[in-house]
Amino acid sequence: MSQIKQLLQLHKQGMKINTIARTLDISRNTVKSYLHKLLLLGIDIDILLSLDDPILEGRFHAGNPAYSDGRFDYFKSHLGYYQTELKRKHVTRKILWQEYRAEQPQGYGYTQFCYHLSQQTIAGKPTMVLNHTAGEKMYVDFAGDKLSYINPQTGETVQCQVFVACLPYSDYSFAMAVASQSIEDFLHALSCALAFFGGAPQVLVPDNLKAAIVKANRYDPEINRALEDFANHYGLTVIPARVRKPRDKALVENQVKLIYARVYAKLRNEQFFDLQSLNAAIVQKNREHTQTRMQQKPYSREEKFLADEKALLQALPQTPFELKYYKELKVAQNNHVYLAQDKHHYSVPYAYTGMKAKLIFTRTIVRIYVKNELVATHARSFKPGAYSTVKEHLCSHHQHYLDRSPTYYIKQAAKSSAVFASLVELMFGNTRYPELLYRSCDGLLSLQRKTQASTFEKACQMAIDNQNYSYRFINQILKNKMTEMHEEQLQTQKPLPKHTNIRGKTYFSKKEEQTGNQQTINF
Repeated sequence: MSQIKQLLQLHKQGMKINTIARTLDISRNTVKSYLHKLLLLGIDIDILLSLDDPILEGRFHAGNPAYSDGRFDYFKSHLGYYQTELKRKHVTRKILWQEYRAEQPQGYGYTQFCYHLSQQTIAGKPTMVLNHTAGEKMYVDFAGDKLSYINPQTGETVQCQVFVACLPYSDYSFAMAVASQSIEDFLHALSCALAFFGGAPQVLVPDNLKAAIVKANRYDPEINRALEDFANHYGLTVIPARVRKPRDKALVENQVKLIYARVYAKLRNEQFFDLQSLNAAIVQKNREHTQTRMQQKPYSREEKFLADEKALLQALPQTPFELKYYKELKVAQNNHVYLAQDKHHYSVPYAYTGMKAKLIFTRTIVRIYVKNELVATHARSFKPGAYSTVKEHLCSHHQHYLDRSPTYYIKQAAKSSAVFASLVELMFGNTRYPELLYRSCDGLLSLQRKTQASTFEKACQMAIDNQNYSYRFINQILKNKMTEMHEEQLQTQKPLPKHTNIRGKTYFSKKEEQTGNQQTINF
């Protein structure tokens, strides 16, 4: 029971002022002031005793009369101006107060001016308590302060960004250090966070950093294409926080403060010499943080997560996410596209020469699309100046050029005849430069297509008999119709008649001896 009620009850019982003061251990003047207010109220004492304590106290204490002050009326009329001016660059409360006192010399002092300005600002922006659903959202942010490790080779201190993720329902958190806030490091940290939680929520709520948001907008923000691919891979919906509205992700902001106290502070006297050892220490300290009992609750964040939230997360995909890059290039005259990042050329079917091609490439593979159709796939190569060429992408002439070899030409010749194949084998037994022999074979194949099979086979046999395997020799045989002349000679040639004018081995032996003697005499 409040002292006011006790005072009224004692007064109702007929006790005097001194007795009431002594009984309640308050001064006589205090008792007199309350009894005076009772007379001014003009309300029956029984009605006052039936009121609840807060209402009764409100009747006797009307509150601070500051807002009934005439100075406040002038301040209130200029409040909109002050709030607008504070949003302008370089304008401070001190400057506004100085202008205010120039117009109102008897106005508020600087402290009261700032107090009333803050009260109006706070009253105009009430906060709301949000109720979170298990497994629905994940808040992510980068801590403002950095951690570091020492490069053992150079002794240089390497600063690292610290990524923090939080599931708002259980307030379960994840933290890790990365080299930068680039899109590659950001997506790597996100994938590590999902792996740590063992599942994916339905909604991802990032800040408006460039790695996540290309163009910030309160109603329709433009999401980074790489983050969209990541969200599609894991089945997430990206809903970024509003610009300069940290309360949209208040829990992760609070987690950053807790990480400062429970991770940063505990690692302040430790030294690390690589990013892996730094992250191992962060994981250990963060585990201790999530296993600590929460204030005013009989459980830890990890217990809440395991009991109510983990089972409601979406299953992670079987294949890991690979960051995709996009390029639009024109197919060159040699039916290749040039990827400047790798300084490498990739082939496209020759039918698409001169057309626009869209390249979607990851760390390991390059896919090429023309008119929304996949026309080529290549393993990504980082060899500068080189070509990744699929033979089937080339036209028939270029495929033939790549197919050239002694075995190829021998097989082509064997399709015509065994004599032609033997001729080609003998050609490659020569010591001439292979490029010249390829051209000779192309010429012979051309002659073979234009000439009757039997005639060409006879020409090849004549070349073999004469041990002249050149294209020019066979072309002259066919051009001068020497195969027909050779047949006529064979038909008209008659054998020699039998005779006794035969000089044998003995004759020539004697002849050589006589010649040798003559040379000796002459010498």
